Amino acid sequence: MAKKKKIDQNINQDKLSKTAYALFDFTKKEKPFLILICVLLSIAAIITPYTYAAMWFGFGLAAYSAIANDSIQTIGTFMVSNQDRKWYWMWLFIGIIFVGTVTYSWVHFNGDVSYQRLSIKGLEKAPTSFVFLQIAAPIVLIIMTRLRMPVSTTFLLLNVFTYSAGTIVSVMFKSFIGYILAFVVAMIVWFLLERFVENYLKGKIKPFWYVLQWITSGTLWAVWIMQDAANIAVFLPRQLSLYEFLAYTGFVFVGLGFLFYMKGDKIQEIVNEKTKVTDVRAATIVDLVYAVILFYFKMISHVPMSTTWVFIGLLGGRELAIALGKHAKAKKRNAWLLRAWRLARKDLSKAFIGLVVSLIFAFIINEGVRQEIIEMFK
Repeated sequence: MAKKKKIDQNINQDKLSKTAYALFDFTKKEKPFLILICVLLSIAAIITPYTYAAMWFGFGLAAYSAIANDSIQTIGTFMVSNQDRKWYWMWLFIGIIFVGTVTYSWVHFNGDVSYQRLSIKGLEKAPTSFVFLQIAAPIVLIIMTRLRMPVSTTFLLLNVFTYSAGTIVSVMFKSFIGYILAFVVAMIVWFLLERFVENYLKGKIKPFWYVLQWITSGTLWAVWIMQDAANIAVFLPRQLSLYEFLAYTGFVFVGLGFLFYMKGDKIQEIVNEKTKVTDVRAATIVDLVYAVILFYFKMISHVPMSTTWVFIGLLGGRELAIALGKHAKAKKRNAWLLRAWRLARKDLSKAFIGLVVSLIFAFIINEGVRQEIIEMFK
């Protein structure tokens, strides 16, 4: 009879000690941030019964949290490939594009700054009162951003306001299709471009690449606003007055300046770890492909979608295509493939966590969603 292997209790104790130390170390490093979160949660709890104040407080949190988290997919490559430039020039460029884009929507759609993304069933009614979790949702998003999670702001911020489970399903379906399409398109584009990039896009960067990159980044940013401005405006009336529009635009414009000054903060590291994305030429191609995909989905319907899922699909497909296109020995190529798979899996798993959190919030907050789900399982 085989002798049973004795379990070393010290191993489990060692793991427990390391976990406890990691938690203590995180708490010590992030003490100011954790204090800020406690203050924001306290204010949210106090202000929730006062509808007008809660509306603007929730909007402010949503504006910062949504743009800070989604900065990786729109202006992340722009930031990292222009690190040697003054932050305020990039801020003015991106800020002016934001003002112009939302102004067009506000004028053309009679006070609506969301490009009619909030006109669909389930989101067309502006909130007349708030519950604590609706105000807390952007605070949760801020925490996830700090943990470098590419969370879908569409899921987390819109799902807590919709009263229809069908709307949530439509948004999820469109987002998942976006992920698959972006993944496939990225694989095709970068597999075909890999040899071209290796042979021609190397050496000293010519000045015209910087011009192209600013143009594509600006275009991508404008298209992203058309898709995701709804995530910020969902707290506000569906038609904004002039003063409400000025407050909306001015707050986001200033918030963008803070974001550029902070160089994207923690979430920016998700872009930095991807292959060659710091090269302005690679960044230009990423932004161009992403802008085309988002514009396509903007044209086919007014249903909101998660641009985050499209972005992680794009980066995942790109990493895999680069790995497959490597002309190296099998062992080295396998290492590249393993790295690409790990990066794609990590980003997707973190995005999935955000989806689960948003669904839990939607189920708890909205009675209409609960009733529809219960009916489905009867």
